[in-house]
Amino acid sequence: MPTKFEQLNRQIISCRKCPRLVAWREEVARVKRKAYKNEEYWGKPVPGFGDPQARILVVGLAPGAHGSNRTGRQFTGDASGAFLFPALHKAGFANQAQAESRSDGLLLKDMYITASGRCAPPANKPTSEELDNCQPYLEREIEILKPKVIVCLGRIAFERVLKIIARLLTAGNGQQSTAGLPGSFRFAHGAVYDVPPSSFIPHPLSLLCSYHPSRQNTSTGKLTAEMFDDIWKKAGKLIEDG
Repeated sequence: MPTKFEQLNRQIISCRKCPRLVAWREEVARVKRKAYKNEEYWGKPVPGFGDPQARILVVGLAPGAHGSNRTGRQFTGDASGAFLFPALHKAGFANQAQAESRSDGLLLKDMYITASGRCAPPANKPTSEELDNCQPYLEREIEILKPKVIVCLGRIAFERVLKIIARLLTAGNGQQSTAGLPGSFRFAHGAVYDVPPSSFIPHPLSLLCSYHPSRQNTSTGKLTAEMFDDIWKKAGKLIEDG
């Protein structure tokens, strides 16, 4: 019998809710980049992956046109992944520092990686409606995993997670609003926010913010390797401290 994650990932991969994104991801997969002309592109929504018992959930923005949209695995095959996975390996969350394909042997320990949007968007900019269409998938991952820490890579991921957490808390408590969520939470690199237990996540949850490891951020020095290393040290400390 398929696991909950396997069932969910089948739904994600078959999704065609957003006509603009379906057309774009399939065009990119058909035309290809010259450097990858001999490769078969994934060209479908990209599911999450990692340790199904993970205490840390990492949420990014969306697949890169010639990264995850090509390889079929989050943060694999592009500059963002080339910055992310060495840091995860250094921190002990990944068994290797490289992520090139779904068959490269990469394994995550105590971590599951996903995204706010599952299809590669034109200019790396999904619309609010497109992210709304994807939101139930991220909600379901949170409900299945019940993580102790959610690391939000970038402001968009942070704001999307806040929407989900506020909704889940409201639904679980039978209230119209939840004090402190999301109004008092502001995105800032390295910021940590505590979320109270609920019927969906029966233990305290920490939200940890980080700049996204995009080439735009890493090439300009907005996000350095040292800054990123500190995020994963902090994530490890948060799960151990409970």
